[in-house]
Amino acid sequence: MARLPATLQPMPVRAVLQASEPSRLGSGFDLKLVVGLGNPGDQYRQTRHNVGFMALERLASRSGAGFRNQARLHGLLAEVGVGEQRLRLLMPQTFMNDSGRSIRAALDWFDLKPDQLLVVVDDMDLPLGKLRLRASGSAGGHNGLRSTISHLGTQDFARLRIGIGAPADNPAERKARTVGHVLGRFAASEQAVLDQVLSEVEAGITVIQRLGLERAGNRLNGFVPA
Repeated sequence: MARLPATLQPMPVRAVLQASEPSRLGSGFDLKLVVGLGNPGDQYRQTRHNVGFMALERLASRSGAGFRNQARLHGLLAEVGVGEQRLRLLMPQTFMNDSGRSIRAALDWFDLKPDQLLVVVDDMDLPLGKLRLRASGSAGGHNGLRSTISHLGTQDFARLRIGIGAPADNPAERKARTVGHVLGRFAASEQAVLDQVLSEVEAGITVIQRLGLERAGNRLNGFVPA
């Protein structure tokens, strides 16, 4: 049987997928919405559970942008960057356990897809100073991520976990102290490391936009505070 010319040979399935849709892992990432998770109200400000808010506030402040209340989005919204580098920053005001309602509203309003989203969230299973970027995954016991997955109907969205450390190693003691730990503020001795972490998150988001999740993950997941 005659062999088809190379130009007519069927492409492998992997090649078809790569040719038909842009990779989220490399060569840039079409990031349009960054969401920091936390709880609204002064009593929760600067607490460990609100480190996602802190990251977005840092990003907005460095760009000279301010947050405005957007009732239709159930959250506070700011915009940074211009053109293809423009990002919308969202801090849901629904309380952590209902974060997905605000994120769903923002995606619908701006006509975005989950693969254009990055969620920045605290993680008690990671020590302070450790970051973990993933393209998708389960909630991992985090109520804010659980709500987001429920409202979006998918777990295929990028998330950046910021370590806040655990209150204890013993499982029973850890469980008993969890609420007080996550709703407590960072100690003075932790502030220097926290500042480095927030600066790295800011830089990492730029790398995600320009070089994609894989390259950004190589940097962020290997980050070690000075």
